[in-house]
Amino acid sequence: MFQYRAKCLPLILLVLLSNASFAQTGSTSNPYAGRENNPYSRYGIGELWDGNNTAIKGMAGTTATYTDPYQINNDNPATYTALQLTTFDIGLIGSSRRIVAADGTSYNTGTASLGYMCFAVPIPKIHSGFSFGFKPYTRDYYALIDTVYTSGMGRTQRSYIGDGGLTYAYLGLAYKIKGLSIGANAGYMFGTFNNNTAVNGIDTSSSNLAYEALFSRYTKVGGIYWKGGITYEHAIDSGKYMLRFGGTYAMSQNLNETMNYYQVSVYNFSDTLVSDTSYRADQAKGKLKLPTSISIGACLSRTDKWSIAVDYTTTNWSQFRSTPDTSMQFGIGKSSYRMAAGGEYSPHSNELHNFFGHIIYRFGVYYGNDYLQIYNTTLPHYGLTFGGSLPFKRSRSCINTSFDIGRLGTNSNGLLQQTYFRFGLGLSFVEREKWGKQRKYD
Repeated sequence: MFQYRAKCLPLILLVLLSNASFAQTGSTSNPYAGRENNPYSRYGIGELWDGNNTAIKGMAGTTATYTDPYQINNDNPATYTALQLTTFDIGLIGSSRRIVAADGTSYNTGTASLGYMCFAVPIPKIHSGFSFGFKPYTRDYYALIDTVYTSGMGRTQRSYIGDGGLTYAYLGLAYKIKGLSIGANAGYMFGTFNNNTAVNGIDTSSSNLAYEALFSRYTKVGGIYWKGGITYEHAIDSGKYMLRFGGTYAMSQNLNETMNYYQVSVYNFSDTLVSDTSYRADQAKGKLKLPTSISIGACLSRTDKWSIAVDYTTTNWSQFRSTPDTSMQFGIGKSSYRMAAGGEYSPHSNELHNFFGHIIYRFGVYYGNDYLQIYNTTLPHYGLTFGGSLPFKRSRSCINTSFDIGRLGTNSNGLLQQTYFRFGLGLSFVEREKWGKQRKYD
């Protein structure tokens, strides 16, 4: 009997995703249709997903030092002290992806979804701020097909389908002492992973052979997760310029993990098909260990005019472990890193009634290696970003936009190269006055 294995990319070799059953958007017969297909998300905990504020995405995700009086940076909780007014932020993201195999075969896919939601309140009397919300941490969806010869069955078609991911719901608090701010997010990381492999017999001349076999693995994850942050700022030239340093730290942490695994066979007895659960493993419980991650950065800004920031992030993926499902370690590299640089510019921010003068323009570039390592080959990851903030009339609220054009992977060693385009749309709703401030007029 075919045994499920965590095989690498021979099956992905062709994302023989040209198969229409996985490609047509809006198909009523395929519940997975209309999803963005990333074959690399089959490994580990899926594709790491950017759940940051849309404004920061336009600056290539330089979150280590980004502060703004009216934007929430929930990746570095120390920045909550920079907020001046109560703010609610929600973001949507649309993404398209073009996958190219080593032989030139290509495939297009895309999707749109809710990106994040967060809320923050400044507490100026005690030099503090707090925030809560949720954002995606990883996303997992793939749909693949290949054809092989299986002993006893002849030619068989294998289908690989999976979905899931991790989401982080958090509560964060920050405190400021002169130019130094420290903060932490604590919350619940949770999610599921559903991985299925189906084997369909193409040569069915023998009626008493298994016609189809399904190997299914369902994993549920949940646990407490925290992340700390720090920023330090120093005024230059009598406050005309500001130099800021910052960083974040998330230590290696264990989440609870539960795995269920079973096999189903469909037998062909002449004109009758019979389904049977041929194997079901006992529920396995253990820990999913997420690795240590560190980011550092610096930012130089001129008040209400422009800012330029650089970031460096590294994660020690050699610490990653899954005790109930060791196949999750397959394809995981020793470490990953990401370097980014971004900036923003506002032409005339002091002109209160000039709409175009209040538009904030953003740009950025990034480069690094993904956390996966397939066939001893690292996956480069790079791109450029741009975007802006469009203000509402007589309000600090605004519409944020971001555009990300990037590339992931390589065609070396028969792997896949992916080119993607992501569009972010965010809405930042900002209170007109601070909480507790008495109005002069109704």
